[in-house]
Amino acid sequence: MLPTQIMESGGVLNSRLSETNFSQGRFQFRLLLDGNLVLNTRDMATNFPYAAYYISDTKSDPPRILPSPPGPETKKNQGALILAGSVLLGSSVFINFVLIGAVCLGFFLIYHEKSIESHHGNHSAVETNLRCFTYEELVEATNGFKEELGSGAFGIVYKGAIQMGSRVVVAVKKLDRVVQEKEKEFKTEVNVIGQTHHKNLVRLLGFCDEGQHRMLEYEFMSNGTLASFLFGEKKPSWNQRTQIALGIARGLVYLHEECSTQIIHCDIKPQNILLDDYYNARISDFGVRPILLPLEGQEGMLLQSGSTAIQSLQKVDVYSYGMLLLEIISCRKSIGYLELGEEDREILTYWACDCFQNGKLDTLVENDMEALNEWKRLERFLMVAIWCIQEDLSLRPTMRKVTQMLEGVVEVDVPPWPSQFSFTS
Repeated sequence: MLPTQIMESGGVLNSRLSETNFSQGRFQFRLLLDGNLVLNTRDMATNFPYAAYYISDTKSDPPRILPSPPGPETKKNQGALILAGSVLLGSSVFINFVLIGAVCLGFFLIYHEKSIESHHGNHSAVETNLRCFTYEELVEATNGFKEELGSGAFGIVYKGAIQMGSRVVVAVKKLDRVVQEKEKEFKTEVNVIGQTHHKNLVRLLGFCDEGQHRMLEYEFMSNGTLASFLFGEKKPSWNQRTQIALGIARGLVYLHEECSTQIIHCDIKPQNILLDDYYNARISDFGVRPILLPLEGQEGMLLQSGSTAIQSLQKVDVYSYGMLLLEIISCRKSIGYLELGEEDREILTYWACDCFQNGKLDTLVENDMEALNEWKRLERFLMVAIWCIQEDLSLRPTMRKVTQMLEGVVEVDVPPWPSQFSFTS
C-alpha cells in the first residue's frame, strides 16, 4: 500500500507475487466496516479470508459520514440564515425595549395623575406657586386680625407679616358671605388669579381654604389706594397722574387679551387701584367677586377665549376706565358733594364734556399749570375718556386701542357727544 493511497471502509488490497509480477499474491489487506484492519492469506487451508494473521481489534463507533465541503450555494444560504437570525434577534431586543418603555411610561402616567389629583385635592392651587396657609398661620400673621387696612362689600383687608424665606408684609383679605357649594369655583379662580403676572396687577401670594375660612394673601402696597391719593389734601402731580392712567390701561389690556384665561374686572374704580412704593398703579380685586357674590351681577368674571360675551363685557371695563380717567384728570370724584354754586359740577361726566365742548380745560383741571403746559396731552386724555364712556358699545374702543391713543401711537379723533348727556351751556 503506497503512502498516498486512500482506503475506504470495506476496501480490499491484495499483494503481488513479485516486484515485476502484478498477479495477486499471497496476502490480502481489508478495512472492515467496523473499522478493524485485517491481514490474512488467500491460500489458507480453511480458505476463510477472516482467519487473519493480524487484526487491529479497533473499537470504533459506527462509521460516520463526514459532511462534504460547502459549495457556493450552500454558503449563500447559510449567510442568508445568519442575516435573518440576526435581524430577528435584533428586532426581538428592540421590541422588548419598547414594551418595557411602554410599561414604565404607563406606570409613570398613572402615578403622576394620581399625584396631581391628590395634590389638587389638598392644596387647590396645583398649577401655581401659591402657598396654602392654615387659618392659625394667618391669625398669627395678622396678630389676631388687629390692623385693618380697608373693607369692601365682600371682605375686610388686614395687614400682616408672614415668613417666605424672609419676613414679608402682606395684605390678608378675609372673605365673607362664602357660598359653600361654590368651593370648586373658588379653587378654580384662585388658580387662575395665581397665574396672572403683570407689573400693573397686585400679586396673589397665597390663600386659605379651611372649613368656613377663606382668605387671600396679597403683596402689601405701601402707598394705599388711588382714591386716597387723588382725593387727598394735596393734588398729585400731572406726570404722576398720567403714568398711573397708563399703568391701569396696560393692566386691563393684560387681563382682557394677554393672560391665559381672559378676565373681565367689572369693578374698576379708584378704591380698587393700589399704589406701590414707587406710585406705580396696581389693579386689585380682579377675578374674585363672582365666587362670593353669585347673585349680585357679573363682577370679576372669568371667561374662556372665544366666548361671544367677551367683547360686550370688556366694554363694561372700558366704560369704567373712562370714568376713572376723568377722575384722574380732574382729581374729582365722579359723583360727590360740592360747595354752593358748583351744582353744575356735581356729575363729573356732564361737567367734563361741557368743559371740552367749550374749550375750558383750565377749569376742568383747576388751573393746574403742569397739565396746562401739556395742553395737547391733556386734550388727548380727555378725548380718550369721552370715547370710553359712549353709550353705544360699538363706539367704545378696546383697551388696547385706548392704551395706544394715550401713548400717542394712534391719532385720537374728536369724539361724538354721548347722547345721554345734557350740557349746561
